[in-house]
Amino acid sequence: MNGTTAHTTARTTPHPVIVVGSGPTGLLLAGDLAVAGVPVTLVEKRSYRVSNLSRAFVLHARTLEQLDARGLADELETAGRTLDRLRLFGRLTIALDTLPSRFNHLLVIPQYEVEKALHRRAEQAGVRFRYESEVTGLTQDADGVTVTVRTADGAADEELRAAYVVGTDGMRSAVRNAIGLPFPGRSVIRSVVLADVRLAEQPESLLTVNTAGDAFAFLAPFGDGYHRVIAWNRARDVPDSEPLALDEVKEVTRLALGRDYGMHDARWMSRFHSDERQAPAYRVGRVFLAGDAAHVHTPAGGQGMNTGLQDAANLSWKLAQVLHGHARPDLLDTYQDERHPVGRSVLRSSGGIVRLAMAKRPATLALRAALTTLLGVAAPARRRAVGQISGIGVRYPAPRGAHRLTGTRVPDVALAGGGRLHEALRGGRFVLITPGAYEGAGADREGRLAVERWAGDRRTALLVRPDGYVAWAADTADASAVDAALSAHVG
Repeated sequence: MNGTTAHTTARTTPHPVIVVGSGPTGLLLAGDLAVAGVPVTLVEKRSYRVSNLSRAFVLHARTLEQLDARGLADELETAGRTLDRLRLFGRLTIALDTLPSRFNHLLVIPQYEVEKALHRRAEQAGVRFRYESEVTGLTQDADGVTVTVRTADGAADEELRAAYVVGTDGMRSAVRNAIGLPFPGRSVIRSVVLADVRLAEQPESLLTVNTAGDAFAFLAPFGDGYHRVIAWNRARDVPDSEPLALDEVKEVTRLALGRDYGMHDARWMSRFHSDERQAPAYRVGRVFLAGDAAHVHTPAGGQGMNTGLQDAANLSWKLAQVLHGHARPDLLDTYQDERHPVGRSVLRSSGGIVRLAMAKRPATLALRAALTTLLGVAAPARRRAVGQISGIGVRYPAPRGAHRLTGTRVPDVALAGGGRLHEALRGGRFVLITPGAYEGAGADREGRLAVERWAGDRRTALLVRPDGYVAWAADTADASAVDAALSAHVG
């Protein structure tokens, strides 16, 4: 199939893209597509509501950069609270204020605040929402995908036709099950307790986390007078269905933190188990997976929601390029090539943090001590660790012979005229940054390309993808080389 055929299919399909699942990943993806002019339908089995029962509480630097490129970061920064230090294993402090980013910190903010901002953006962009619609089946052929949905009123099942479908419907993904993909992995921690409580005594830190003996506990503020507690007692291994009382939450918190801060007035309590799983493929034909439908991790490092949002940022512009006929469909294969290794790396890093934090065996304790010492004294190792957790260090594979910058993240660099890169990326555009000799090149590409100049005297020409990574670069290039790069990448 060539690009023209893909565009024709999209125009003759009632729903060019169907996104299943209205969590942060699905909302960002659907919003991106709608902003890019791709009609998109978002299917969600729940009724419309923004739940405050989420487990995610932090946005990392790279995710904030992606949100800044969508004009959302500043309002979220106002709604949350920043933290420029991380503590690991009780005695290792990692400074985040040295990150090479405008967002050199963690943003502590409940997931529901992120969802509210993304939902508003998607709605304003024209996303069609179908709530109380559960996916019960999915088939695909060479020309598209047929999704069967059942509504809450029990009416007859309805079939929706799409050019592409993206499953962002969580760990128990109906989309993943429908395409027959396994979800290999295992439960790492069972009977983790969660509770939203008021505290009689305020913690000394914005985020409070520690392990002691068999216990682990984490406290984070909602911003509405309540705190979320996530805690685990290795000695209390019971089914998720076991009733949970506030006394148990207080007990495990005291074991891990030395005090329970006078917890009272719990508005919600539950148990869950933490899995490590990853689908072997993020794409099967015309169906894609992103977020928790593709990978789930332990909560350590707060990387789950962040990884899903970055999945969406990677896939959305590629779908838009193909559906508008500006790129060949094989561009979509790079989603698997680029994001599956990142998911695998997050599984390793989050799982490693948990295992080291809960270490009991002498060999593991010795490894933790050695790692803590290494990160404390070796700046390169510390930078790599922070780059991994924050997402700043992610680099995508580049073709053989490509410029050394190809596939790397571009910081929010200053541009001539007082602008900056993240502002130029808004609207899902490519950005060509030049030393000045190519000003105006490619400006006829239907608003899909912004042509900018460096604010300083840098000579390298960069073509930045809509997700903020380098598509092409050259230290010296004439107008014909720039035009060739634009044709190859922008279309």
